[in-house]
Amino acid sequence: MSQSPDHLMNEIVKAVDDKKAHNIVVLNLKGISLLADYFVICHGNSDTQVQAIVQEVRKKAEAMGTTVRGIEGFDTARWVLVDLGDVVVHVFHRDEREYYNIERLWSDAKVVELV
Repeated sequence: MSQSPDHLMNEIVKAVDDKKAHNIVVLNLKGISLLADYFVICHGNSDTQVQAIVQEVRKKAEAMGTTVRGIEGFDTARWVLVDLGDVVVHVFHRDEREYYNIERLWSDAKVVELV
């Protein structure tokens, strides 16, 4: 079953929040990039937490019937990218988050207000 990008993004935000991800930011890329509609960006304070966040994202996506197209960086847990198609999740280790600063790279994207 295919989920709308908005619904998928909201569920993924809940999933990363459930694992106590820090500084959750969602960028709306609609009309800006063909890569995805949303980037969900967050970080964990340890390798173990980063991996737990990623595992929760995978679990939530699969439970919703969404195909996980790929996961890159899981073993090193410094910057893990989870490709869910319309939603791409970036889970950083806190030490890497500021260095890569994806929010700055995609500064033309609108930040989604999370409730």
